[in-house]
Order: sequence, then structure tokens, then C-alpha cells
Amino acid sequence: MMKILVTGASGNVGHFVIEELLNMGEHVVAAGTNVNKLKGRFKGKVDTVYFDITNQSTYDVALKDVDRVFLMRPPHLGKPEDLYPFIDAMKVRDIKLVSFLSLMGVENNPIPPHHKIEKYIEASGLPYAHIRPGFFMQNLSGIHSAEIREKNQVFVPAGKSKTSFIDAADIGLATAILLHHPDQYRNTSHTITGFEALDYNQIAAILSKVTGRQITYAKPGYWKYRKYYIKKRGLEKGYVNVTVALYFMTRMGTAKKVTEDFLKLSGRNPRTFEEFARENIRCFLNKETI
Repeated sequence: MMKILVTGASGNVGHFVIEELLNMGEHVVAAGTNVNKLKGRFKGKVDTVYFDITNQSTYDVALKDVDRVFLMRPPHLGKPEDLYPFIDAMKVRDIKLVSFLSLMGVENNPIPPHHKIEKYIEASGLPYAHIRPGFFMQNLSGIHSAEIREKNQVFVPAGKSKTSFIDAADIGLATAILLHHPDQYRNTSHTITGFEALDYNQIAAILSKVTGRQITYAKPGYWKYRKYYIKKRGLEKGYVNVTVALYFMTRMGTAKKVTEDFLKLSGRNPRTFEEFARENIRCFLNKETI
């Protein structure tokens, strides 16, 4: 029985891809640089393998008996060329489908590295199914949850723009469906969004409703946001700069598109932000309300 390799297996999307593939009866290989973490998370339900996309000596073991691959760009690798050797390694094997986690709108935007990676996969002749999600709801329950908990503020420099947020769990399901049916979805692209576009005042109103606290949208400018996240939050400058660039693009209207791709793939509607906030309410509660 051939296997599906899932890179970035401990990431926001990767572990959801794995859970859904297991539900479909697939044999999965979870790949990453921390094998003990993967073993602890999946508890013997998957094979685990040490894999470092920048180390070509790890490719052969990772691709053994594999005929489909979920490919994720490690966030710390900014250059598309970092992924090319692994794509070349897949090319000489009998791979039925590569599903690459890309970005919404990247087909018309050559700036993010995902654009060149998509093009390289296509040019290689590998059968592909690109997944192009909108902004993750997990951005709010993760990186941006600190200000929601501590200051009752949504603190992102997105201006008045709208975003069609999608739950990473829904991205995982959509990806698993593509990998489970490689012939059906060969050489396709799928833009996965929520069913509505919300501005951040609406996000704050939903969080207020769910938590019972008055949460507001702070609407900081780029410099205020950047300074706060680097100086006060202590986050890496490079990472913060990438988020600033993404919010700049969001203000240009790149994040508001709503598609039915998830419904077409899965037969159901994507999770709403209110449903997500209720399910993940602990991420948004402050010390007084826990």
C-alpha cells in the first residue's frame, strides 16, 4: 500500500491534513525535524520520518513507498529556490499528486515565494493540486490572541479591509480530499475561503459576543504595529515584516474574495468565525474570566 507524505506535519494545517487522511483510511508518513514531537502527537497512528527540506540526504527515506505529497513551505525559508531540490527529487519518482499549500490570489501576485514554487511544480511535470487558502482563523486565536486577552483589542494594521477567514481544519479537510482522489484533481487549483468576508470591527463584535467582554478593533498603523510586535512582543523582525506586507496587501483588497471551492470539494459549508471562536474560546479569555 502506497503512502502519503505530509510535510510540516506539526503545523497549523499539517496535523489537520493527517487526521482527515487517517479518517479516509490512508497510510500516512508524518515528516518533520522533531520526530519525537510527531510521535507524541500522533501516537503510533502514522509513520514518522526525519525530514529537512534543506538537507537532500533526508529525501530518500522520506519518499520511500510514497506516491502523494502534501508540500508546505517552512515559514522561515523565504526563498522559493529552497524548495526546488525536493521538487526535483519528487520528479524522478512515480508521484501521483503534489498538493502545495499556497496563498489566495498568488496566481496574480508574483511577490510571495509561493508564486514561483507553484510555477516550478507545474513546469516540472509533476501532477499538482494547489491549495490557496485565505487568512487562517488561527491567526486570531494564535499570534493575535495576546492583545485580545490582555487589552481587549484586536491589534492588526488592516485598516477597513475585509477578510474571508478560513479555519485551518477546513483547509486540512479540503487538502485530504485532493490527496485521496489524485486522479480526479490532477493539475487543479483551489482557492479555499470562508463563506463571508468580515472587517476587523465585525471580528471584534463577534469576539465581544462570544467572550462577554467589550473587545474593540485598535486599527494601528503599520509602524505602531511593527514597533509593538518587535519591541514589546519580542518577535523576529523578519517575521513581523512579512506580516506587515500581508496586511498591506489586505488593504489593497486581496483578502476579501469569497469562493465556493470548499463547498464543492467537501459538500458542506466552511466553519463560520463565530463557530470557531466558540470552539476556541479559551484562546480569547483573560485571567479574570478563566
